[in-house]
Amino acid sequence: MSTVSTPATMTTEELLALPSDGVDRWLIRGRLREKPMTVRNRWHSRIMGRVAYFLGAWLEQQPEPRGAVLVGEAGCRLRRDPDSTVGIDVVYIDPQLAAQEPDDTTLIAGVPALAVEILSPKDKEEEINEKVDEYLAASGPLVWVIDPHDRTVLVYRPGAEPELFNVRQELSGDPQLPGFRVPVAEFFR
Repeated sequence: MSTVSTPATMTTEELLALPSDGVDRWLIRGRLREKPMTVRNRWHSRIMGRVAYFLGAWLEQQPEPRGAVLVGEAGCRLRRDPDSTVGIDVVYIDPQLAAQEPDDTTLIAGVPALAVEILSPKDKEEEINEKVDEYLAASGPLVWVIDPHDRTVLVYRPGAEPELFNVRQELSGDPQLPGFRVPVAEFFR
């Protein structure tokens, strides 16, 4: 039996060179994180679609240039040297970041204006917290962690206490998503 050793720290390029073998991988400050690939259930996929739908409807009402909404573990390089590269369920990238991205890129090279993580049954709290912390440390302005079981959205902003929204409340994206408002219950329909 052979043993493969990984370097103490990795770059995003080294991460991308690893095989697609059913393992979910990401980097936090150059440190490789791995877990078996999560099989997305229909509730996770439905909520991802709902979030993208409402963000897309909001985006269509914005003046040009508009930015972009991306879904499905969009790869984001949050920082370099050491690299932090993660997959995020749903992101909104502002017009400036969208304009910098060539069409043939596989990663967003920068911090999205919004990162949305939708919890899956096998997600570990420490993994989600580590991603949220890294996103905020990289100057990410807005993170939503959606819990399908409790039907809540936990909102993180730099330098502020997290805010919890339930299905009887309305979620706002201000100021990063000017004018975006949606009843939380709409994500779970």
